[in-house]
Order: sequence, then C-alpha cells, then structure tokens
Amino acid sequence: MFFGIDLTVVVLVIFAIVFVMTGVKMVPQGFNWTVERFGRYTRTLKPGINFLIPFIDRIGRRQNMMEQVLDIVPQEVISSDNAMVTTDAVCFFQVMDAVKSSYEVNDIERAMQNLVMTNIRAVVGSMELDEMLSNRDRINNTLLEKVDEATNPWGVKVTRVEIKDISPPRDLVDAMANQMKAERDKRATVLTAEGDREAAIAVAQGEKRAQILRAEGEKEAAFRTAEAREREAQAEARATAMVSKAIESGNAQAINYFVAQKYVDALGQLAAADNNKVILMPLEASQVIGSLGGVAEIVKSTFGGQRTP
Repeated sequence: MFFGIDLTVVVLVIFAIVFVMTGVKMVPQGFNWTVERFGRYTRTLKPGINFLIPFIDRIGRRQNMMEQVLDIVPQEVISSDNAMVTTDAVCFFQVMDAVKSSYEVNDIERAMQNLVMTNIRAVVGSMELDEMLSNRDRINNTLLEKVDEATNPWGVKVTRVEIKDISPPRDLVDAMANQMKAERDKRATVLTAEGDREAAIAVAQGEKRAQILRAEGEKEAAFRTAEAREREAQAEARATAMVSKAIESGNAQAINYFVAQKYVDALGQLAAADNNKVILMPLEASQVIGSLGGVAEIVKSTFGGQRTP
C-alpha cells in the first residue's frame, strides 16, 4: 500500500515538473518566439520569462531579431557588352516583424539569397564592363533599393548590400591593362610634346627679347657714337675757325697746323701697319714739332685774347 502511494507521489511530481517546464518559457535577449495554439498563431513572446498553457500552446518559430549577415555565393554574369564576369556579394538584414518573417516566407535566408543573386544579375548585366568596374556605389545602392522593397512584405529590413568582387576573365584583364598602358603612354607623349612646345616658346621669346635688347644697345651705341662724332666735328670746326682767323691776321705758323695734322696722321697709320717693323723718321720731323709749337701759340693767343676784358 505504501509502495503504491509513493509511486503516485512520484508520478505527480514528475507531472508537475513537466507541466511547469512546458508552461514557463524564457526567451533570450535578441530573439522573438511565436506561440501557436492548435497550430494557429496567437501571440509573440518577448525576451524574458513568459507563460504558456501547457499541452495547448506551443512554440512556433524562434526568430533572431538582431542584424544578420548573409554571404551571397559567387556567380557568373554577362555584361551588356558580352563580357563574362564573376561576382559575389554580402547582404546585411534585420528581422523587424517576427510574425511576417515566420509565416509570410519559408526559409527566409534561402529566399533572400536567391533574391539578391537575381537582382545582381539584373543590375550588373545591364551595364558595360567599364561602367560596372567604376560604379560600385551605384550598383550597391540599386541593389539595396530593389532587395529592400522586395523583402518588405516579409517583415525584413535590408540595411546594406555590398558587391565584394567583380572578376573579369584573365585575357580580358590583360587587354584592359594593355589599354591602360597605351593611354598612359599617350598622355606622357602629349605632355612631353606640350613641354617641348612651351620650352621652344620660352626660348624663342628669350631670343626675341635678347635681339630687342641688342638692337636697343646698338641703337644707343650708334647714338652715342654719332653724338661723339658731332662733338668732334664741332671741335674740329672751332679749331679750323681759330686757325683761319690766325691766318687772316697774318700768322704764318697757322699754315703749319694743317701740314702738321696730316703729317701726324700719316705717321700714325705708318706705325699701325703690321708689316712695318722699322720706322725711319724724316729730317723734317723737327719742322712738325715746330708746327705744333706754332699751333700752341695760336691757341694761346686766341684764348688769351678772349680772357682779356
């Protein structure tokens, strides 16, 4: 009898434990659980301790409400200019409505992966290869807009879609490298030609300036030379006038001035000649000195007379 009572107590204790375990649920932070009663959704359990009706209510779906990362498998895409490229991506999303993500779509991760792959083929395939490689941001923004709009009925918010890699075939990469090298060589040739042209222009302008300065210098020198000759001619004219006055006044030594001048000029030319090493002075050289003395007397008498008041 006592054995039967103990067995009953044990069964009741076990039943109570099972009852409590099935009726008390602890939801971890960052998750939402759905509750189904006889297979139909009734409510959503938030993080913390929650109570169910044992054997009537049960947990339906356990949804992760934190932001999640979905890797998109690589796939081959044909661009609008018939270039085959391999692309892969990564998608960041967050479940905003646990009910919709549980009952509006089956296997949400698989559905999103196929949706992103389909949109990648549509967006990337509508571009040429050069446009595809240089417009990553535009591709990402377009994919984000399309995928987020498509997943909105599922209670999912897509935060980012990023293209990780766009890989053209090896032969196409080599062709692009050769094209870039040709463009760089072309720019270098153009820059070199422009530099040579600028240098030639600078040299021409410098030569032009130098010729102008040289011409101005020659003009100034000619002006100075002409001015000096004019002054020399004026001095010669004054000297001739003084000598002429001396001759008119009967001074015989004035005549010797002209003879002495010509004689001195001839001796100067004779001494300057390269083929004359020995110069023989004539006996009349004393007369030249006498003539010079007569000129000195003429000048003295002339200027002396001018100084007398």
